[in-house]
Amino acid sequence: MSVSEPPRRLLASIHDVGPRFEAEIDRLAEGFERRLSGPHFAMLVVPDHWSEAPLARDAAFQARLRGWADRGVEMFVHGWSHRDDQRHRGALAAFKARRMTAGEGEFLGLGRAEAARRMRDGRALIEDVIGRPVAGFIAPAWLYGEGAIRALADEGFALAEDHLKVWRPVDGATLVRGPVVSWASRSRARKASSLAFAALARFALRPLPVVRLAVHPGDTTSPALLADIDRTLAAFLADRVPGRYGDLMGK
Repeated sequence: MSVSEPPRRLLASIHDVGPRFEAEIDRLAEGFERRLSGPHFAMLVVPDHWSEAPLARDAAFQARLRGWADRGVEMFVHGWSHRDDQRHRGALAAFKARRMTAGEGEFLGLGRAEAARRMRDGRALIEDVIGRPVAGFIAPAWLYGEGAIRALADEGFALAEDHLKVWRPVDGATLVRGPVVSWASRSRARKASSLAFAALARFALRPLPVVRLAVHPGDTTSPALLADIDRTLAAFLADRVPGRYGDLMGK
């Protein structure tokens, strides 16, 4: 008797979820639910975006977050403030902080103890709000320093991801390989390059069993980006099903 192959999956996520971007999150979630036929996506929650939008003080948004979780949306801890307030040592870290994000690589330069504290505080807050365990931790801008990598294992998160993979922090096992498809809205050049990458990815990533796609609140400022996100979702869903990060753990 032949063993059937597991379904090919698309993992979709909305980053920077919190009170600061409520309208933008609504628009992105509505688009995902329409294209994915339900709440088959993840939300990456920031407890206090740039120390200006504390989730702990917004009961209305807390209720909405719990509602999404109750319906099946996976919830990840996405840093604490999403702001990089460190002075980076070393050319590589400085390059990443300067070129790969606009001052938002919060966990790139943190030491192990401080990274663990922010992870722990974020997890406690979000789990209290949604009434269930979080799915994992994903650093802002997908950037991790050595301290953050060690803290991930210390804190026992089930899953983590960066630009190129999803892994299990407790033992470092890689669960998915392949670049995440995302868009950039900060400048005309970044928009153009992200549109070009998405067009390439719609063909180049087809052989992968799991494809990841991520959107951000800033994407809603550009009709061209929104149209391309929808186009990319449709292309990947032609031969795969909406998945959950928990599927990678056999859940």
